[in-house]
Amino acid sequence: MNWGVLHSIATVAAFIAFIGIAWWAYSPKNKKRFEEDAQLALDDKDLTALSSKQRTKDTQ
Repeated sequence: MNWGVLHSIATVAAFIAFIGIAWWAYSPKNKKRFEEDAQLALDDKDLTALSSKQRTKDTQ
């Protein structure tokens, strides 16, 4: 095998991975979950109700 064949295989594998990730991200069964996750940054009411210890527990 020469470098050209290896580069071709790597390119095809990267393209297949890209298509798989795009399919997963835009599949209808994940739409509701992603829409809820997108609204997390805009939900201030939940953040103010938490204590400072609860807000920082994931950063340890």
